[in-house]
Amino acid sequence: MEVGKYLEELADPAIPLSSVGLMDLSHLDSRERKELAANWQRIGTSRRRELLRKLIELSKDNVDFNFDTVFMIGLDDTDSEVRAEAIRGLWECEDPELSQLLTKFLVEDNASNVRTEAAIALGRFVLMSEYGRLRDRHFGPLELGLRQVLSDPGEEEEVKARALESIGACRNRGWVQETIRDFYRGRSPRLRRAAIHAMGRNCDCRWMPILIHELRSHDLSMRYEAALACGALGDANVVPHLKPLLQTDDFEVQTAAINALGEIGGPQARSLLVAIQDDPSQAIREAVREAIREINFSDSPLNVPEE
Repeated sequence: MEVGKYLEELADPAIPLSSVGLMDLSHLDSRERKELAANWQRIGTSRRRELLRKLIELSKDNVDFNFDTVFMIGLDDTDSEVRAEAIRGLWECEDPELSQLLTKFLVEDNASNVRTEAAIALGRFVLMSEYGRLRDRHFGPLELGLRQVLSDPGEEEEVKARALESIGACRNRGWVQETIRDFYRGRSPRLRRAAIHAMGRNCDCRWMPILIHELRSHDLSMRYEAALACGALGDANVVPHLKPLLQTDDFEVQTAAINALGEIGGPQARSLLVAIQDDPSQAIREAVREAIREINFSDSPLNVPEE
């Protein structure tokens, strides 16, 4: 179906959005893009939100689909939730120019949900910079934007938390480590959790004493974040400290510890996982199997993981 004809269906809320029709929005050419952009506002607000959510689902289910053109149109929407969905939809796009757009949304958008999504999305560009895949001329404005948000006393906590988590992956900036430490020492529970998360992304063993301490926290959410961060650091010395979390009654904390052991690997981590592989909970058993498969794959990268 041509996009022009499909626009009539898109604009009619009485017609359910079908996967077959939505597939036609993949890989739009310049003419089709202009046509969709010109008629975008004819589609109702709730319908535009639903449209982008379904496109996100399709793109995650099938890597051959590419709806980036539609998501880019959504970035200019008047509705903040549509803009936020559009940012989520561009989760695979690594175009450096997008990092500049996201930075602008982070700093200038009047909706906190949009700023939050922009902060999250910028995290992959921080990683690209760390891997040498993003030039300094693109990283500079991005870094400045995240730093501006983190130092703004009037910014909402969730936006600042996501900004800290994203910039946490930057290892060669002293101000990043200082900000992580300052937020961890602060009074806000949300920002303290974000600091623990950022420690994991920072991949620096200087944070290990703090993470080990938080594995024993009375706050389950802090234990959860600390376990994930330990997995990201991959230091085998933390394995004994993860063991008590395998017996906790909290499912999220328990699975975080299991996943961390899978990431860390080694004989000690494997032994702890094997000991609980017959857990009464099917979800726990599946998490353990997946963690053991990850260890097997790490030990033998050229082999197919065991079933």
